[in-house]
Amino acid sequence: MLTAASKLEATTANDAEQELTDGFHLIIDALKLNGLNTIYGVPGIPITDFGRMAQAEGIRVLSFRHEQNAGYAASIAGFLTKKPGVCLTVSAPGFLNGLTALAHATTNCFPMILISGSSEREIVDLQQGDYEEMDQLAVAKPLCKAAFRVLHAQDIGIGVARAIRAAVSGRPGGVYLDLPAKLFGQVMNADAGKKSLVKVIDAAPAQIPAPDSVKRALDVLKSGKKPLIILGKGAAYAQADDEIRTLIEKSGIPFLPMSMAKGLLPDTHPQCAGAARSTVLKDSDVVMLIGARLNWLLSHGKGKTWGDAPKKFIQIDIEPKEMDSNVEIVAPVVGDIGSCVSALVQGMGSNWQTPPADWIKTVQTKRDDNVAKMAPRLMNNNSPMDYHGALGVLRTIIKERPDAILVNEGANTLDLARGIIDMYQPRKRIDVGTWGIMGIGMGYSIAAAIETGKPVLAVEGDSAFGFSGMEVETICRYKLPVCVVIFNNDGIYRGTDVNPSGGPDVAPTVFVKGARYDKMMEAFGGVGVNATTPDELKRAVNAAMDSGKPTLINAVIDPAAGSESGRIGNLNPQSVLKKK
Repeated sequence: MLTAASKLEATTANDAEQELTDGFHLIIDALKLNGLNTIYGVPGIPITDFGRMAQAEGIRVLSFRHEQNAGYAASIAGFLTKKPGVCLTVSAPGFLNGLTALAHATTNCFPMILISGSSEREIVDLQQGDYEEMDQLAVAKPLCKAAFRVLHAQDIGIGVARAIRAAVSGRPGGVYLDLPAKLFGQVMNADAGKKSLVKVIDAAPAQIPAPDSVKRALDVLKSGKKPLIILGKGAAYAQADDEIRTLIEKSGIPFLPMSMAKGLLPDTHPQCAGAARSTVLKDSDVVMLIGARLNWLLSHGKGKTWGDAPKKFIQIDIEPKEMDSNVEIVAPVVGDIGSCVSALVQGMGSNWQTPPADWIKTVQTKRDDNVAKMAPRLMNNNSPMDYHGALGVLRTIIKERPDAILVNEGANTLDLARGIIDMYQPRKRIDVGTWGIMGIGMGYSIAAAIETGKPVLAVEGDSAFGFSGMEVETICRYKLPVCVVIFNNDGIYRGTDVNPSGGPDVAPTVFVKGARYDKMMEAFGGVGVNATTPDELKRAVNAAMDSGKPTLINAVIDPAAGSESGRIGNLNPQSVLKKK
């Protein structure tokens, strides 16, 4: 018979032999189990050791200079892969920095998980002033698709699974996962820990459209004398490229790609109406939206942009609440885009009537006329450069390198590039998205290079670059094949404004004259080039793309080039009063 002392010794021996795990490793194991093998973030309390351990366990951990840029990287990783991009931040201020990107991901329907360490619940809930104290879960909830907090190690598997499923199912979006500091060090039996992990099965199941909705949509589409198909970035995200191409080519209908849908079919495709945008929006009578929303980017489906011709709208979207958001949708088709488009193709049969020849000719003539008018402006070799001469060069480079990924942000730099640079493959153009924000450039570029392994050409306005410019060090540190071209016109919109007061300060929109951004890249071991003509720009970009070395080209643009707020100057309120 065992004595009390011998029982204690046996229990201690069993505990010693028992394999243990902790919160650190359970989080890592849960991510790896679900194929989430890349983390974008900024180290610090309380997640520094977690990043080290994740790297040791084979997860790629990319450390940024600012959480917002890491968050933008995670968001576009979600768009490119259809798996949630993961951003890791410290508590409170770091969390808030990442939250901007999380809200951006939700607005743009990109799957993303923001994981932030947080302060101890007991102190936060009593508001006793802990280090970086903040009720982060409460702050995050209004700005993302879902928010969860894990308090116990045995719930980590479920917490990660719920975050993944929420991020990718239905309409994708951002999810916040709150991990208090104490959670990381919690210890439990390794076998029990392994059993607590959850591999998410069928995280984003197909949502098949109702047969009646498909028939209704085809009947409306067939009735159109001047039909139009608009492709949004949701269509690009869906990766239903073959089905979408089949639908468009079988229907014979002109299509208009929104900026991040460019390349689903080449912009040079005979049915592409990108260069006749104003005409097709104004004159069309039946419009089918595929993964596109009638928000401000499409003038809410009404007003002078859409002309006086009566319109019937068909909309394909996974979110039923999107229907009738601005105008009546006479034929809503609810489901995932791949399933919906496949059903439409099947329902078209083998004898679909293509649109009237006069409509096709009208669109083609307008497109060809606009392209011809633009062509001479793209061939100049002016010094300093104007936007058209510089973008003409980049247009040719992308044509010769269709596999490269184009990242684009700015005001005039964005607006003009969107119309000038043709895309040839899907998901090769990524830009500011639904909010039209600045600052996505370097984060997007880093994630695009990491997730695809393709060369990246980032075309940046000088103002836009300033939001994330320090990440050129990150690009150099990881030796990424990113070529950054900064259109430098010495200011926001233009570099020619003057201080109306006559005081010593420059105007609010003016930067340092003749700034040499290329020197920044050289400071971190990358290649810096100062280009003053389109010919110099072409040589520098081709050299960068050939070498794969981190490169920054300071493209000197005429300070007078550009217009106020780019092409959305109408959104800028104007005072009707004049100072006497």
